[in-house]
Amino acid sequence: MTHQPKNRHLVPILDQLPNAHVLVVGDLILDRYTWGNAERISQEAPVIVLRADRRETRLGGAANVCSMLHGLDARVTCAGVVGADRSGDELQGKLAEDQISSALVRTDPARPTTVKERFVGRANARHPNQILRVDSESRDPLERAIEQELMRSIRASIAAYDAVLISDYGKGVCTSPLLRGTIDACRIARVPVLVDPMRTQDYGVYRGATILKPNRIETELATGGTIREPIDALRIGTRLCQQLDLAAAVITLDSDGMAWVPRRGPGCIYPTRARSVYDITGAGDVALAMLGLCWAAHIDPEDAIQLSNVASGIEVERTGVSKVARTDIRQELLNAARPGTEKLLTRDQLAEFGDRQRQRGRRIVFTNGCFDLLHIGHVSYLADAAAMGDVLVVGVNSDASVRRLKGPSRPVITEGDRAAILAALQCVDGVVVFDEDTPLAAIETLRPDVLVKGGTYAANQVVGREIVEAYGGEVCVTGVVDGISTTRIVDSLEQRDAGKHQQPIASLHSGWRKAG
Repeated sequence: MTHQPKNRHLVPILDQLPNAHVLVVGDLILDRYTWGNAERISQEAPVIVLRADRRETRLGGAANVCSMLHGLDARVTCAGVVGADRSGDELQGKLAEDQISSALVRTDPARPTTVKERFVGRANARHPNQILRVDSESRDPLERAIEQELMRSIRASIAAYDAVLISDYGKGVCTSPLLRGTIDACRIARVPVLVDPMRTQDYGVYRGATILKPNRIETELATGGTIREPIDALRIGTRLCQQLDLAAAVITLDSDGMAWVPRRGPGCIYPTRARSVYDITGAGDVALAMLGLCWAAHIDPEDAIQLSNVASGIEVERTGVSKVARTDIRQELLNAARPGTEKLLTRDQLAEFGDRQRQRGRRIVFTNGCFDLLHIGHVSYLADAAAMGDVLVVGVNSDASVRRLKGPSRPVITEGDRAAILAALQCVDGVVVFDEDTPLAAIETLRPDVLVKGGTYAANQVVGREIVEAYGGEVCVTGVVDGISTTRIVDSLEQRDAGKHQQPIASLHSGWRKAG
């Protein structure tokens, strides 16, 4: 069974989610990123030369699940192990920055903090791609003394949590005894325990969990089955539930969405909206976080799956790992209820939109106009503008602005409808309405790479040229379609309308003369 969700009802459910207290147990990872331009091949060896321009550190693994929960307004406690090293200190410092309790984080001097270092290159200053990852880690199981201490601490505090999430990345923290002790403690305390398993052929260590959340490949490896079609996940998921004494399995199916498979009763496939996938890193973590928060609040499973689906969908549209906030999910749900509105931007959203596109290495193009009565000239020049970059944002004069520029009889079409019509064009990626006579404020906020104007202007006559060129951007002018303009169309309609009124009057006068 495939469920086609209608997400509007999820907004109040999302808004009313409590700030539950969630424990996350698992492998803590520190993610380092080095960004730069991949300029050339080295003369020393056949390798890419990366000219670094930005470095950042983020929480990864189970620590990222904690971060995602914090972004969703949960109260979070973290349980895991770090090394007695600088990376371990940095990881715990970042947990503290997010107000995540590390009361159950233990230090093991015998093992390093797990670090994944990624090098991300942009070709021609755009299109970032990961070109190398360097892992520093130990996969050995925890020393028994630390394992026992961590397990005692978890079991002693288990009743304080509304849900427990286990994030197993196979780095040695989630040993069989630790998993068994945690899951058994949760069952006794009636605290739901959700598991994102490691890639392994033996899922027996997760027996008795409330929810198991493997992805497609992990499910196939653990069961020996094949998921060729989403419906196959229902059959395999049922087998997992029966063999492992699970309440349910949630199998993530990448572009096919998620499969919800309860131990008893029919399962269901929840498809996801088609998206531009930039980076799958973190999608599984945010899905687990959202599911855990919903289970902690006793949300209906169908609604929990859909909210999780939306959250992970937002994550894959972003480069690297970044928090998905409740406000992000709420906006996504509202946009889905009104197709096309996801492209409509407020002035406050414009800067964030621009920053997000630049993080993805995308070239931003901006143009503006009244766009009253959209015609072939508009469509032609918008297509030309879109071809000059990766993302086209269109500024639209508000109704008040159009009246000041064109006179009291304009606009013919209101600003909301004009913006919606532009947003419906495939070549347009964002639309913002501005109330000033010029788009200067919008340009300063967005900081586009290319400023485009359609018409017979010279480049030095384009409003905003000085701003864009000052930071190294380009200014371009496209051509026009001869004989086509909104003013001509409006004048033509007025003349035609006047002619229709004159003809009946003349005919009536003629009839009177005959009757006389």
